[in-house]
This record gives sequence, C-alpha cells and structure tokens, in this order.
Amino acid sequence: MEALFQNSTSPVELNWVETKWEEMYEGRNPLIVTGIFAFLMHEFVYFGRFIPFLICDFIPYFQKYKLQQNKTNSNEDYWNCTKKVLFSHFVYEGPLIFLFHPMATFLGMKVAAPFPAWQQMVPQLAIFFLFEDFFHYHLHRFMHWPPFYKKIHKVHHEYAAPFGIAAEYAHPVETMILGFGTVCGPLIYHACVSLFFDSDEVWGLHLITMLTWIVLRLFQAIDAHSGYDFPWSLCNWIPFWAGADHHDYHHQAFRGNYASSFRIWDYVFGTDKKYREYRRRQAEEKRKLKTT
Repeated sequence: MEALFQNSTSPVELNWVETKWEEMYEGRNPLIVTGIFAFLMHEFVYFGRFIPFLICDFIPYFQKYKLQQNKTNSNEDYWNCTKKVLFSHFVYEGPLIFLFHPMATFLGMKVAAPFPAWQQMVPQLAIFFLFEDFFHYHLHRFMHWPPFYKKIHKVHHEYAAPFGIAAEYAHPVETMILGFGTVCGPLIYHACVSLFFDSDEVWGLHLITMLTWIVLRLFQAIDAHSGYDFPWSLCNWIPFWAGADHHDYHHQAFRGNYASSFRIWDYVFGTDKKYREYRRRQAEEKRKLKTT
C-alpha cells in the first residue's frame, strides 16, 4: 500500500503502457488526443462487443439461450440500427466526448502517467456503477411518463426484442440525459473528493480510470441488450446483477425493470413484480415440460 500513497513528487518508473501513454500525448494537443483516442475506443468496444452475440444469432446451438425465441431480428433491422447509431455517435456523442477533456481537466482530473493503482480504481469504479444505476433508474422511469415516452423514449423501444448495438439506439435527448449518469457521475465524485475531503492527490479521478469505466459501462449496456442469457452470464453468478435477463423483459413488456446494472432499485420500488411473476411462470412451465 506504500506505493499507492507515495509522494507524487518522487520519481516513478513508468511501465511500457504508461510510457506509450506519455508518448501519445507528447508534443500534441491533449484535447485532440483524448478526444480521438476516447472516440475510437468507444467505437471499437461498442461494435466489437456486439460481434460475439451477432455470431450467436447464426449458430443454431445458441438459440436455446435466446430470451425471446419467438422473435427474430432481420438483417434490415441490424443495418438500420447500425446506420442510426453511427450517425448518433458522430453527430451527437462525438462532440460530447471531445468536450469531456477540457471540462474534466478544469476540475483537476489527472491525465499524465503513472496510472492509479488498482486498489484505488476498484472502489472508484464501484461508486460510479452505484451512482449511474441510481440515476438511470429514476430518469429511465421518468421517461416512461406518456408525454415524454411518446416524443423521446419510444425511439429506444423500437426493438421489442433488443440486440447488442441497440443499446445506444435512442433519441439524442435521451442520449444526453442518460449519458449524464455515466459521464458526470465520475466528475461529481472528483469534485466532492477535491472540495470536501481534500484528498484528490490519492483518490482523485484519473483519465485511465474514466476510460476503464466507459469500457465496463459499454460491456454492461451491450450485454443487457444482447437478448441472450447464457449459463455464464454475470446475472447467473451475481444475484443482484441485472443483465439481459432483467432488461430484456423491459423491452418485451415496455415497462418495469428500469435500472441499468443492478436489480436493487426495481425490487425496492416494486417495479419488478410483474417480471418476477413472469419468470416464475416460465420456470413452472419448463418444470412441467420436463416431468411429462
């Protein structure tokens, strides 16, 4: 733990990744470097994470893990979604990604190497997940208020049987509102640590932590919209994790199960009662089929 709390002015030997990180920024505009790197990373992770699920769609063996087996998405659905998501990424999300660097560095976010220790990153990432999930639950539930749903959120519900890249298929207003929980949660955390606890030197936000958080959040969103519940899916190992099993029902029923990562808030506020009853009926029907 001494390395974690060492004096930041003491010389630190950088590893290979940290050295390449410094070389990437050397002599270049940090706003441009961060913007391009973060945007390319977002696209690579977003579409790359979807590919395994897309492959599963064409392999009969994996169809038994499909949550809505009576619904099939066409190639036209995939292409239509891809075009609109790419348009949203370049026109709406791209500029916001570029604006993140000046906003975050103004608040004191660190960019330079060395990177924070994992003992520092893990609790921060946990806080980001908890904040985003709480924020997402309440704002997502608000989006099902009829006037807002009809004009804004209905776009995201175009696919009743969702697939991975439909995670960010949404109206630009919704993208900005729900994106607040992902992007601004870490910034609020950093501001609180700096202003109220005076411990930003050790526990302040670093860009590499933010990028790690974005990758994890993209994995969560793609998985939740994948339409598949595998035996190895995280929700089958961590009881309070939502996963596709939880969120797929939201698209199927158009209500309930509003949280993003965890099942906690839906359980507390009773917005998962119909989901739990539906899953109980499914389990009972499967049990009867096995006994006949």
